[in-house]
Amino acid sequence: MRPIADVAADLGLGANTIIPYGHYKAKIPLDAIKDGGSRGKLIVVTGITPTPAGEGKTTTVVGMTQGFGRLGKNVVATLREPSLGPIFGIKGGGSGGGLALIEPDDEVNIHFTGDAHAVGSAHNLLAALTDNVAQRGTIPGFGATGITWRRVTDVEDRALRSIVTGVGGTPNAPMRESGFDIVTASEIMAVLALCTGLENLRERLSKMVVGFTEDGQPVTADDVNAVGSMMSLLRTAILPNIVQTTEGQAVIMHAGPFGNIAHGCSSVLGDKIALSYADYVLTEAGFGADLGFEKFMHIKARFSGLEPSGAVIVASIRALKSHGGVRRSELATPNEDAVRKGMDNLVHLIGMIKGFGLPVVVAMNKFPTDTADELAIVKQGCQEAGAFAAVESRVFTEGGAGGVELAEAVMEATKGDAPKITYTYPEDASIQDKVLALAKTVYNAKDVSWAPGARRQLRKYEELGWGSMPVCMAKTHLSISHNPRLRGRPSDYTFEVSDIRASVGAGFIYPIAGNIMTMPGLPGSPRSLDVDEKGNILGL
Repeated sequence: MRPIADVAADLGLGANTIIPYGHYKAKIPLDAIKDGGSRGKLIVVTGITPTPAGEGKTTTVVGMTQGFGRLGKNVVATLREPSLGPIFGIKGGGSGGGLALIEPDDEVNIHFTGDAHAVGSAHNLLAALTDNVAQRGTIPGFGATGITWRRVTDVEDRALRSIVTGVGGTPNAPMRESGFDIVTASEIMAVLALCTGLENLRERLSKMVVGFTEDGQPVTADDVNAVGSMMSLLRTAILPNIVQTTEGQAVIMHAGPFGNIAHGCSSVLGDKIALSYADYVLTEAGFGADLGFEKFMHIKARFSGLEPSGAVIVASIRALKSHGGVRRSELATPNEDAVRKGMDNLVHLIGMIKGFGLPVVVAMNKFPTDTADELAIVKQGCQEAGAFAAVESRVFTEGGAGGVELAEAVMEATKGDAPKITYTYPEDASIQDKVLALAKTVYNAKDVSWAPGARRQLRKYEELGWGSMPVCMAKTHLSISHNPRLRGRPSDYTFEVSDIRASVGAGFIYPIAGNIMTMPGLPGSPRSLDVDEKGNILGL
């Protein structure tokens, strides 16, 4: 690995500018942003609807960054920080794979620079202060039954999904039902990812709603006098982190909002720092394009000025077969019919991205079991769908050399003036109209149904003046629909909204379609890590 000061210097960040955290990672002060962070071209990397086969999105971002580097281009990748939940669960690390890896791999995945810990501490401090105010009756009409703010932890623990607090009598506060979410689901994490500076962070934190009084008025973090204390815990977490790829290109990792109930993108501040110095910035949007990319456009880009120049959608033959109905155990077997059937998902998402006015390059994440005929089917289907190019990506096995062709395609697709962005719905549309527009355009539904409780809650939010916020749809990542069992490109169905909630500090309303889990549980065989006699982590 290169000393992080050398990696930063290549971007134009002097040794006295960064704040080192050891030899190989550092934080970047916010005054490093130049010209509003608008110098380079921003490329959004997304994927087809996820499958158990995996798509390799992060690996593709890292490898493509290395490919740009081999072409002599000034490039930066901007990524979310990994969460301990998936690391010790089923997904594993969030640093790429093979020869397309972020280093230092062990430090990136385990604690990193403490940002997640700071978010969790700030979140739980707010919970404690809220409970204290409710118990003491400081705010008229606000008691324990009016609290909506839960607690968080950064491990997957199904036993904490539903809990009872205040057991043991009056000294322990009134008993009430509550629960824990995973840290990435904290609204504070979404706020950190979307804020534009310290004062904007303060403003957003102050608006977060922790509960309601008996007459239905919101109680905020500002009302319980928590904002200053949370700021003290988040004052360094707001600074983006810089690390590197295995080939020495800069990677800015910052924030990690949940891709379901939040917007699943790295921070606005990280992108703006990267765009201040790099010619190309490759940023990843979480889950598939129907979640991460859509939310990137309507929530992150629209309100920050970070409009991209193009998009890359990652697909693999294995994942297409999965969408085509093939069992996981048979994905290595050639099956051209299944590839053709699974292409429906990719074709739909290409069209959705193009609907925003962006050129699309398809990165075909190549596996050894892929046949030439299967790859040809994908290339032809992508061409017919209007993709600019469909390029084989071999970054896992070849590193940057396997990402050069992909980088060249992206450069060609994005040369010239920035595209004119077209959004799916106008900013001033009602929440119902926004959801309907997303359902028809992004989720390929014919209509939307609202549960009675969701309609009542929506009316309440509109009365509170929250009806103009963007929509951050909370739904399964395993389908473009609300039903995880519907693979490929479901059609002629009704999109079902079961509930609706507000993240006022983050600045969005999130309707809930189906059953969304904010505290995952560990799998039957959780990932097991260890350390050797020198303290090196084994098993990542």
